Amino acid sequence: MVSTTQDAPLLLRAARGESVDRPPVWMMRQAGRYMKAYRDLREKYPSFRERSEIPEVAIEVSLQPWRAFGPDGVILFSDIVTPMPGMGIDMDIAEGKGPIIHAPLRTQAQIDNLTPLNPDESLPFIKTILKALRQEVGNQATVLGFVGAPWTLAAYAVEGKGSKTYSVIKGMAFSDPTLLHQLLSKFADAIAIYVRYQIDCGAQVVQMFDSWAGQLCPQDYETFALPYQQQVIQQVKETHPDTPFILLVSGSAGVMKQMASSGADTISVDWTVDMAEARAILGPNIGVQGNMDPGVLFGSQNFIRDRIHDTIRKAGNHKHIMNLGHGILPTTPEENAAFFFETVKQYRY
Repeated sequence: MVSTTQDAPLLLRAARGESVDRPPVWMMRQAGRYMKAYRDLREKYPSFRERSEIPEVAIEVSLQPWRAFGPDGVILFSDIVTPMPGMGIDMDIAEGKGPIIHAPLRTQAQIDNLTPLNPDESLPFIKTILKALRQEVGNQATVLGFVGAPWTLAAYAVEGKGSKTYSVIKGMAFSDPTLLHQLLSKFADAIAIYVRYQIDCGAQVVQMFDSWAGQLCPQDYETFALPYQQQVIQQVKETHPDTPFILLVSGSAGVMKQMASSGADTISVDWTVDMAEARAILGPNIGVQGNMDPGVLFGSQNFIRDRIHDTIRKAGNHKHIMNLGHGILPTTPEENAAFFFETVKQYRY
């Protein structure tokens, strides 16, 4: 299902590098706790896995910000660990704490026992959700897929949960790298299968979140994160060369240059890097997304407008998707989120 240039939605055209009259805009975590509609739904479905894996609930959550604010991107409401059970990894997502892996992967036997991902069997709800989102938004918005990157999935799988130090996976990386490389490659193969599945089910652009790769120094990023980002993207591009790929690394200032060689079409830039500097590092052929500090949305409307315009000017009028540098914060006033979207949509190059 490929849109022609004439009827393709704005974000898809910008991600492809086509000429557009304003930057498209969406917001990471745009479906979430800052919206009253989401909090009300969460009371009825307290488990994150319920909200993301029951199709009618996930569809509703994904569409809440689109109905409220009309962003140019509607992203699948999901979590990066969603495919793990399909690989034989027992996990849950604890409210306010994130993923919990019940038996962290730390031995050769555990890694050998991982099963290849078959999304039709283990993730059938994804197809239902993405097809419904495409049908609902038509060409008024771009439907984005959502996956985690190998290093970040491995960090959760080995640590067993989120971490501030990542000492367990770094211990494996530096004392038994062969074991970790096996795990990273298995995750890369599974994620590539999952990305292809999402595209086949309706995703028009896919964002891969390497949330914890910014915890690596550049040398270790090149060893343990970058090759597996490349493995995913290369495999996807072999079968789906025309689907734009966005890569996000949190805290990416130190590895921006390395990210440019990932194969991603667009790099999501956080607020630790000036957008003009990011453009200079990445060069003219790679798109940029971002990179406003989510904290700006607690400022006055004039302040928010000035920061938006500054970001857009620095990004230039080619291959830029306006976004925050990371997810919108839970206590953000909804009216400020609405102002963010409206300000970008009124902008003209």
